Amino acid sequence: MIPALNILQTHGNQLGLTQPWQFFLTTGALSSVLDNAPTYLTFLSVAEGVAQPNAGGQLLTISEGYIGASYLIAISLGAVFMGALTYIGNGPNFMVKAIAQEWGYKMPDFFSYTIKYALPVLIPIYLVMMIVFL
Repeated sequence: MIPALNILQTHGNQLGLTQPWQFFLTTGALSSVLDNAPTYLTFLSVAEGVAQPNAGGQLLTISEGYIGASYLIAISLGAVFMGALTYIGNGPNFMVKAIAQEWGYKMPDFFSYTIKYALPVLIPIYLVMMIVFL
């Protein structure tokens, strides 16, 4: 994974992600179907490729590079909170579903959970998060 992260860090500015809200949405979209840690590291490397030491704003030093504080906040929020959109995006979601089914409770399938329950509840919350934090 290290070579891929180095490539993303070097060419991160070519991906078109320039605003914190873009990092929030793309990190969150991948985090909803992938594990949070690799998704976080991936977009952290992209943000290091986007950040410029003389661009203004608050920059944090991470290892040998820089990252904008607003990018770090957006990546963190997306990776952590958008995992709840699907059963597989967050380990406890799948575990609770499996336990409930084992006890005899009827649980929605993957797409029903996402479309009927997660999206209507979480999308307004994510919009408020974007307004408040980004």
